[in-house]
Amino acid sequence: MLKKMSWYLLAAFLVAGIGIGNSASAQRGGAVFLGSAHVDGGADHDKIKVNSKQTFRSIQLRVSGSAIQFDRVIVRYGNGQQETLNLRSQIPAGGESRMIDLPGARRSIDRIELWYQKAHWGAKPEVRVYGMP
Repeated sequence: MLKKMSWYLLAAFLVAGIGIGNSASAQRGGAVFLGSAHVDGGADHDKIKVNSKQTFRSIQLRVSGSAIQFDRVIVRYGNGQQETLNLRSQIPAGGESRMIDLPGARRSIDRIELWYQKAHWGAKPEVRVYGMP
């Protein structure tokens, strides 16, 4: 009987621990993948349609394949407004931008427009955009 009770107590503690871990993760709020695009040639312009109903306070750009030289990024919100982010920076392959704060309260994002180019000739670079709720 005592052995059976200890198994129940152990199971209860494990379930409680998992619940605490999940609530802490939810409080931190993980980044949400918004979409990706490839730089096809020299200077390029792409649009990423965001299909999330969540609202976001910041975005982050993550680069793979080869370095990308960013000129600007335009964030178009669900209400029709837009923000132009003049980045003018290079992100190396495997690198990422800082979390870029979006002015005002959290808002839904309709699409993100990217003006960029390959920094080096080599692998086809990809940018993945993440939003922070």
